[in-house]
Amino acid sequence: MPRLRQVPRSEVDPEFADLFERFFPGGTDPVTDPGTPTGTPGNWWTTMALLPDVLRAYWESYQESLRGDALDPRLRELGVMRAGFNVGSQFVFSQHCKGARAAGVEDAQIEAIPGWATSTLFSPVERAVLAYTDELTVHRGRVQDATFEALHAELSDEAILTLTYVVGEFRFFAILTRALQLEYDDVPERIVEVPAPADA
Repeated sequence: MPRLRQVPRSEVDPEFADLFERFFPGGTDPVTDPGTPTGTPGNWWTTMALLPDVLRAYWESYQESLRGDALDPRLRELGVMRAGFNVGSQFVFSQHCKGARAAGVEDAQIEAIPGWATSTLFSPVERAVLAYTDELTVHRGRVQDATFEALHAELSDEAILTLTYVVGEFRFFAILTRALQLEYDDVPERIVEVPAPADA
């Protein structure tokens, strides 16, 4: 269960009526009857609705990241998938596997994201994007000169800024879903002590 209260449809700010209809068609209440057309529980939306300003800011930022034409959508989705994987968010990774496929990323490449560094399936620009994403997310922005030079050899300044912003944004969303146990990140902590046998 999510760690915070979910907002029932009857309490959702009217500003978001169309948004909720998009994700919960037919007027259903996603708190009592969860589920979206993409198969997620949908509790990201019902939790974010606690703060209309936050939900508005998220939705506007998300829409803007999809509209930008400075960065190839395939490269954007490679970065977001890898960010979700690195942070350990099943929700962000899974949803953006679908987004990547819609943007034209091949299934074999999607499957190779966890071990991209040893894969031969990625072009030089794709490898640069994935290396940059790793240094943004795993190394918290400690991007090495060689990594940046490889990226800059392939992408414009505008594309790099877009990639940096989007990867940072989805790294945050991945952390948020894990912290609040939303969507597919509603899982117990798996790094725990495993008891030894009683007679050990």
